[in-house]
Amino acid sequence: MTSDVLRDSPEQWPVSSSAVSLATGRVISVREDTLGPGFVRDVVVHPGAVGVIALDDEERVLLVRQYRHPVGHRLYEPPAGLLDVSGEDYLVGAQRELYEEGHVRASSWRVLVDAFTSPGMTTEALRIYLARDLSEPEQERYAGEHEEADMPIVWAPLSLLVEQILAGELHNPTLVMGCLAAWAARNGAGYNALRDPSAPWPARDRLG
Repeated sequence: MTSDVLRDSPEQWPVSSSAVSLATGRVISVREDTLGPGFVRDVVVHPGAVGVIALDDEERVLLVRQYRHPVGHRLYEPPAGLLDVSGEDYLVGAQRELYEEGHVRASSWRVLVDAFTSPGMTTEALRIYLARDLSEPEQERYAGEHEEADMPIVWAPLSLLVEQILAGELHNPTLVMGCLAAWAARNGAGYNALRDPSAPWPARDRLG
């Protein structure tokens, strides 16, 4: 089996009509598409996001604890944020989120995972980076708002996070995908074999 057999391929069925008819919010809107054969699909339009698995010299991962109202949980999560700045480079967005949420900078970056978070209902595309060679910036800590104003930082061993993910104790998808990918890289070809931080992201680009 070649790698071409296991590659997702772009495809677009004809859309006879499309309208934002259900809801428009602060971050997302809900679009109603009528596809060629005559059936309707609701699509949550999302700007996309980036996340960061920041790994220190002791193989600990930087986490924040954030309250998530829709699911009624305070979750352990890696630094992450929306791609809502027009034209911003994806890596720059990830670097900003790592600084603002974790008060950390990194000099070594790689791409861990690209994913559609829920392709049956939303356009959200997510890129997760691996950040290493960490340092604390001299600037004062970024002051968050709303849920981000109460977001303590935790450092946890990557091995423990993998164990807890597989035990069903940790649920944030960026954490789950990022930690499992980092563990696979660590125990496989190594972190330096991961994609360059400027690697193309065509799946996100074609969504606009």
